[in-house]
Formats: sequence, structure tokens, C-alpha cells
Amino acid sequence: MKLLKRSLLGYAAAFAAMGAAHAADLPVKKAAPIEYVRICSAYGAGFFYIPGTDTCLRISGRARFEGAYQTSSSRQPGAAGDTSGFRGLARFNLDARTQTAYGTLRAFTRLEAASRTGVIHSGTMVRIGQAYRATGVDELGRAQQYVNVDKAFIQFAGLTAGRASSFYDFYAHDFEFYGATSGSDNSSTNLFAYTGTFGSGFSATLSVEDPVFTRSPVFAPTSAVTPVFVGYTEGRPSRYGTVDTVQRSRLPDFVGALRVDQAWGSAQLSAATHEINVGNLSTSPAAGAGGVLTGIRHANAVQGWGVQGGVKVNLPSIAPGDTLYLQGAYADGAQSYAGYCMIAGCYAQSNTGFDTQKFEQYFADASINPFTGQLQTSTSFSAVAAFLHYWSPEWRSALFGSYGEQDFSARARLAQGALFGLVNPNGANSFGTNGVGVPGTRFYQLSQALRDTYQYVVGGSLIWSPVADLDIGVEAFYTQIGVKSGRVIDLDKGPGAYGAIAQINNGSFVPRTATQDSMTHVRFRVQRDF
Repeated sequence: MKLLKRSLLGYAAAFAAMGAAHAADLPVKKAAPIEYVRICSAYGAGFFYIPGTDTCLRISGRARFEGAYQTSSSRQPGAAGDTSGFRGLARFNLDARTQTAYGTLRAFTRLEAASRTGVIHSGTMVRIGQAYRATGVDELGRAQQYVNVDKAFIQFAGLTAGRASSFYDFYAHDFEFYGATSGSDNSSTNLFAYTGTFGSGFSATLSVEDPVFTRSPVFAPTSAVTPVFVGYTEGRPSRYGTVDTVQRSRLPDFVGALRVDQAWGSAQLSAATHEINVGNLSTSPAAGAGGVLTGIRHANAVQGWGVQGGVKVNLPSIAPGDTLYLQGAYADGAQSYAGYCMIAGCYAQSNTGFDTQKFEQYFADASINPFTGQLQTSTSFSAVAAFLHYWSPEWRSALFGSYGEQDFSARARLAQGALFGLVNPNGANSFGTNGVGVPGTRFYQLSQALRDTYQYVVGGSLIWSPVADLDIGVEAFYTQIGVKSGRVIDLDKGPGAYGAIAQINNGSFVPRTATQDSMTHVRFRVQRDF
């Protein structure tokens, strides 16, 4: 037995020795080297090399909470009646840069998403398809989910292509929470641009930009349609068709900007063109028999335009970081380039910037003359001032204000008044609150459609930054809107006045009227950038 054990142990030792010898002959597999993320210092803090490439990437973002209070005086049916609102916002940025023989190749993207309720909801964002309303009975019009490809552009050798801020803009509400002042602020549009630099901080840009995001409607009395007279009997209009006033995307906006950036600050002069167009007659002549056709087929397109000048002055003599902005703009047939619609929201021909507003402001770029079929443009201007002051590295405040006006041609309103009388021969108002009324009547003097208006905004903010990239602040502003002459029907006190035109004209009903209205808004914000 002992002999057997010794034999087995001997065989085991021999096999073990043989296995070790063979193992020594096998190739050894080395672990793959680990490529650690390397810091890229060429473009500032936060960039790193994407492993395996020479492209530097920076990932950043933002989280924000806001709560707001806004004055409101009514809970009547059809009015929202909200005085408070809330928002939570998320932002994600990707900034990729690569050095090439032609300079830096850059791609930048920014995605935003938010949940908004109450007075922080936005009709403007709904109209351009970036916000989606909740459908519940209590939530409808008061709760929104907001998503936006805010930026997605490429920059290379002076070219910028993609979704970016308009090169027309300058101040663009840099110091404001709400963005209540007048002035163009087209932060997300599609464009293709070239910027040339000339040294000493001077540059010039030519940009082809998407016209959809600078478009205000052509005035239509009802349902985006304007009646246009095409037949006459014994010298009087007797037959008319309707023109579809929805604008088509044909020519882009052309933007040019001259800019200087130096140690003292910056200055910019911008100009833009914007085509206004409408459709042909959408129906054959409708009313009346006989008569002579005038040959109106369509309104000729016209070129609206805007100009803007601004200066930014650095004021370190007061405190490091102090800055003053001054800006002015004028537009003909392109009111968004003057930024007159900012407080109320663009992309609607008439709007109210706050709940229970006494009358609507009209933002139409043009109206159609119902007798000639041609477009008659509106004009607008705005002036803005904003000052940022640092009380200490942790505390800063801003003061801002603006004034603006929009005017419609007197002939345009008279033409719409004549149209009103011909389309409503029995005194019934088929145009609703867009009805101008018959010239010379009391209702014509009081109606709100195509009235020249003004608006001004004054406000300020105080922000505490206890640590880097954290802002805790509050902003408050006051705005007033009004008609430049005469009075208008007060929709809050007399919502049924537009259905009592005959009574207004014969004096049996005297509606409540107003010359101006105002609102105060307060907003609290907590924001962390990373």
C-alpha cells in the first residue's frame, strides 16, 4: 500500500512539472493600456479631449427654479385669473472644438426643457410649437411642457450655420429674468452667416435667416381672411372675394451687422429685410350680380425692414463688472425687429400681455387695402437702457427700462372701416373684437383694432451669488400700455360691447372706456450653472 501511495505521488509531481514547463512556453497576454481623459487647456476651463481624438469637449448645463406673482383683477368667465406661476427648467450644453489649419472648428448644441404653470406659461412658445399645453380642465392653458433645440450650430473659418441667435440682436435682455423690455431678442432661429474680422475688434457679418421666427401676421378681420372687393356696380363695390393672409415662406430675411469689441465695451449697427406676402384670392367673387371686375388677383409682396443701433459700455471705474447698455431700433413692416411685442408675446396679430388687460395691442406687420388689394405696412420703434452694478463680488443688481410705439397708417384704418360698413350692412359685427367700425361713428372712435399704441417698462433686480455659479435673486417690473390718442372700449368692464355696435352708435349704450392699462410682475429665481 505504501508502495502504491509513493507511486501516485511520484506521477502527480511529474505531471505538475510537465505542466509548468508547458505553461512557461505559452505567450503572455498583456492588459490593454488605459487611456485616461486628458485636460484640454486651449479653450478655457472645463474642456477635455474626447478619447482617441484631438477634439476638445465641454459639457455644461443649468438647473433653474422660478416662482412669480403678477397682478390680476378679474375671475370672470374667459379670463385666466391667475396671479402666480412656477417653472422648473433644465438646460444641457455640448461644446466641441477642434484646431485645424483654417482655425477652430466648433459645434455647439443646447437643449432646454421646462415645466411651467400659471402666469409663467407662454402663448408665444405654444404658437411656434415649442410648448405643449396640458389638457385637464383646471390645467388647460395654465400648465405647459416646454422643449426646445435652442442652439445647434457649426462655426468654421468665419462661417456660422445652424440654429443660433440672430446676428441682428445686441442687448437681447442680458440683464433680465422675464425679458420684458422692448428690443429684438431672437435667441433661436435658423441661419447661415459669414463674419469677417478686420483687426482691433472690428467685424462685419452677413446672415441669411429663417423668416418664420421674425414674422408678425398680416391683419385679417376674421379667421386669417381679408375680404377684397373685385367687382363694382354703378361705381360701388358689389362683389368681393377673400384673400388668405397666411404668409408663405419664400425669401429669407437678410441681416447685416457691423460690430466693434474693445476694452471699453462694444457697439453694433444692424439692419434686416423681411418679406411680407399673402395668397391670391381664395374664392371667386361672392356677392352681387353683374358689375365690372377690377382685375385684382393678389397683393404684391413688399419688403419690410428694420435697423438697430446699440452700445455696451464697461464701467470698471464704478465697480468691476459694471456695464451699461443703450439701444434703439426702428422698423417698417417688421415690428419684431423693433421688439415691440416682447411683453405681450409675438406671433399673434393682437394679444394681451397680462390677464384681464383692458384692450388688445395689435402687432400686425401690415394690412391689406380691401379696394386696391395692396399691403399697407405698420411702423414701430423702441429704445432700451439697462445698467448692471456689482455691490460686491457676491451681490449685484440691474436697472432696466424701455419705451416703444407702433403706428398704423391712417389710410389703412379708414380702408378697414369702409370694409366693415360694406360687409356688415345691417350693423351686425361679423368681425368680433377685430372690427374697426364705420368711419365717423362712435364705435369707430372706440374700437381697438389697428389703433396706434405705446408701451413702457421699468424694473430692477437684486441677485446674491454666495458661491460660484449659484444665483438667488428677485426681479420686479412695471409696464404700462396705452393708446396714443382717443379712448378704447374697456374689455374687462364691458366684454359685450362689441356685440352692441348699433346701440353704441345711437347713444343708447355707453360702454366703459380706457386710455391705458398697467401690470406689476415679481419673479423669484434660484439658478445653478455647471
